[in-house]
Amino acid sequence: MVLQEIVEDIHALREDIEAYERKYGVLSETFYELYLKGEEPENASWILDWSDWAGAYKIWLRRKEQYSNAIEDLRGQSDSLLH
Repeated sequence: MVLQEIVEDIHALREDIEAYERKYGVLSETFYELYLKGEEPENASWILDWSDWAGAYKIWLRRKEQYSNAIEDLRGQSDSLLH
């Protein structure tokens, strides 16, 4: 992926994640920690949301890492990141 695609993904995923945070009243970092520990939703109708939310957050974390790696690579190639 090129840097622009990574940034676009980060923003799109962030929008999805923020919708879940508003709906369930908890930040994704907290939700994901509990999700990984096996916490179950109190309402069975939330299962699909929780699965989608966890997937979106996991991809968002991966894209953030990809972004950091891409920026480090660019810094090694040039004094300026803005061309």
